[in-house]
Amino acid sequence: MSGGEQEPAGVGSGGQGRDEAALLTLTDRSPRLDRARLLAQQVPPPQFDDASFDSYRPDISHPSQTAALRRMRALAHSIERPRRRLLRGRGRASTGVYLDGGYGVGKTHLIAALAHALGPERALYGTFVEYTHLVGALGFGAAVAELSGAVVLCIDEFELDDPGDTVLMSRLLRELSDAGVTLVATSNTQPGALGEGRFAADDFLREITSLASRFEVMRIDGPDYRARTLDFDRPVPTDGQVRAEATAHAGRGGALDDFSTLLGHLGRVHPSRYGQLVDGVTFLGLTGGATLTDDVAGLRLVVLIDRLYDRGIPVRLAGIGARELVSERMRAGGYRKKYLRAISRLDALSRRDEALGPV
Repeated sequence: MSGGEQEPAGVGSGGQGRDEAALLTLTDRSPRLDRARLLAQQVPPPQFDDASFDSYRPDISHPSQTAALRRMRALAHSIERPRRRLLRGRGRASTGVYLDGGYGVGKTHLIAALAHALGPERALYGTFVEYTHLVGALGFGAAVAELSGAVVLCIDEFELDDPGDTVLMSRLLRELSDAGVTLVATSNTQPGALGEGRFAADDFLREITSLASRFEVMRIDGPDYRARTLDFDRPVPTDGQVRAEATAHAGRGGALDDFSTLLGHLGRVHPSRYGQLVDGVTFLGLTGGATLTDDVAGLRLVVLIDRLYDRGIPVRLAGIGARELVSERMRAGGYRKKYLRAISRLDALSRRDEALGPV
């Protein structure tokens, strides 16, 4: 039997073997807006199902991590007081907590732990992008009505990417805070510096200042915990290797897509539906990897990586390493922190194995 005949089904040049035919492809999916889903998914993502205050391990060389942990514990305790005391505070403007720090210092872990401690009946959780999408889907008034029923609103990855977001979120958070909702946010940027390098932030200084005034800012220092195992020097898989690994997951949630084709597809799917795009996926293989030079495509990919990371889905990208995901210009530009977070998360997912869990 020739070498070609011995090759596993689905790994040959045609890529049309029986096993590979059972693979999912994200580009075949066009999820529709699901309002009920948008409301129901305001809980910490699966990646943080086990996040708790007890499982957070502060680095003793960075006391700010211990201080942030104590502050979140205290906040949870204050909210768990008898309901009659809590109700007296409703209707008055609430001061929130803003966890500022680099990526990978445990900010998301802490607010996920807070949400778990309080339960979904009192705490809602979502990313900044998801809440802007929620307002777009429901309309401003309906979104305020839905969110104002919470005691605490946890907003992960808070950032202002454009003037529209600035005005929208300033008004939304003002109304929620005035209704007595406690806001807890995480970000890689100090509140007063939001929007820098992205748009003419000085033109929206009043809105940005208003946002900043509603938070008690806590800085969390420390290195990216994922960097402890970063290995940018390990071999980059080839298309054939990624295709073979994806084929091994065929029929049980494995997906295989061409990198460039997927990027084009992301432009036709609203970012609020990227979570639906990866529903049921347990492994994603991407062939034809190439360094991005365009921020529009880059930011869409950032959102997709965040949704993949939320769900802990292993990813294998052929052709380039995580460090080469975006160009040097993009890594040095206004969205630098977003790209660095995405690179860190993609590297973690690329080392994730079903049997071993996250490395």
